[in-house]
Amino acid sequence: MNNKYLARFLNIVEKGGNALPHPATLFAIFAFLVVLLSGFLSLFDIHALHPRTGEMIEPVNLMSKEGLGKILKEMVTNFTSFAPLGTVLVAMLGIGIAESSGFIATVLRLLVTSAPKRLLTFVIVFSAILSNTASEVGYVLLVPLGAIIFLAVGRHPLAGMAAAFAGVSGGYSANLLLGTIDPLLAGLSEEAAQIIDPEYLVNPAANFYFMFVSTFFIAIVGTWVTEKVVIPRLGVYDGDEKPEELRKLSKDEKRGLLYALVAGAFLTAFLLFGVIPEHGYLRGENGDILRSPFLMGIVAIIFIAAAVLGVAYGIGAKTYKNDSDVMRGMGKAMETLGIYIVLTFFAAQFVAYFKWTNIGLIFAIESADFIKSLDLGSIPLMIAFIILVGVLNLFMGSASAKWAILAPAFIPMFMLLGYSPELIQNTYRIGDSVTNIISPMMSYFALIVAFFQRYDKKAGIGTIIATMLPYTFFFFLVWVIILVVWLLLGWPVGPDSGLYYPG
Repeated sequence: MNNKYLARFLNIVEKGGNALPHPATLFAIFAFLVVLLSGFLSLFDIHALHPRTGEMIEPVNLMSKEGLGKILKEMVTNFTSFAPLGTVLVAMLGIGIAESSGFIATVLRLLVTSAPKRLLTFVIVFSAILSNTASEVGYVLLVPLGAIIFLAVGRHPLAGMAAAFAGVSGGYSANLLLGTIDPLLAGLSEEAAQIIDPEYLVNPAANFYFMFVSTFFIAIVGTWVTEKVVIPRLGVYDGDEKPEELRKLSKDEKRGLLYALVAGAFLTAFLLFGVIPEHGYLRGENGDILRSPFLMGIVAIIFIAAAVLGVAYGIGAKTYKNDSDVMRGMGKAMETLGIYIVLTFFAAQFVAYFKWTNIGLIFAIESADFIKSLDLGSIPLMIAFIILVGVLNLFMGSASAKWAILAPAFIPMFMLLGYSPELIQNTYRIGDSVTNIISPMMSYFALIVAFFQRYDKKAGIGTIIATMLPYTFFFFLVWVIILVVWLLLGWPVGPDSGLYYPG
């Protein structure tokens, strides 16, 4: 891309993003506007016919006496019953134990330092993708570590950093394991789906099959882009930074990993014995696994697994001296969620008002009728949605904040078109991931700039976006191909998560 046009494009993105208020403020504004809009729409003869029940849907006025009373009476329960809140808090308690013990950092360091040189790039990208299980630890650990490792083996450090950043951020919707983002997005999807179907449940593992397969493709593509595009473009590193000696695992760290391995083996055996037998203790009624305690309690399993591995490692590595250390680790994880809880409060009010007023339902019905008349077909429709989300991601970086806004509008609409909430969530995640690495509004973008400047004093936003654009293009291309194949073959995107909503 011509530098002049690239600079102009970046200026538009930066100005647009900076013009947006804080996401929490944005939700407060949206909630207020929904209340005003409900009063305005109630003055007109606006209605829609529910295609499933045949019921006439009309706007509900929240500016009325009854509406204002409902707002005041249910403000607390809107917040406390908001599906993503509890799931994220519980999952993060376990992740906090594993992170504060040093278990996560040690495992990631072991993966990238023990890899053969010819597989180094692949291992960095692959490890970066896996780091998403532990929320955003990859940004602060693997991105700078990628540069250090590349420099140590005589390669350009920015290429190693780009490879790690591509895996952590561009590969955010791929993984072999479930992480904290899965129950968070599933909770938002469930709230939105219940606008159409009050009994609808979205499993936190809803996109697991698609994510699992995507992990290998994204890791391979990220490796190819690094080797064939990024490294040749960067050339030979001639900066001032000198290679650092990569610290090997200490005796305590090795013992900690051994303890964690043994604890993990016992936990895995417990889970397998509960799931594999036809009437295992983690199966549901009549041996059902799709609605079993195992899948329905996946958030609890994430918490337990992270806690068991973290405590076992902490005891072995001597990073945990007593139970107070464990509790402090959990507390530290909660400290990082302060602003998330504030955001959730306002998001919960917005989603509740959107549901109460029927605005979302009317919008969904009318939009679904319009899109149906275009007769686009599932593949063009999903690609268009990916592009829409990818563009919005340039101006609003938070995956959960965007989905809290988009889900109440788009999930009901797509459900009325016959597509499942799980498929729409899956498609959203692709669009959200591919432009993360070129979005100045991504929360860690400033940190990435600082990392780049260590090796290139002149590096700025333009430097990073120019380096990462090839990843965005090829990740988008490969993920679209995978999704098209998935749609053509009719595969479910996760357990009990088909592509279509029966209605």
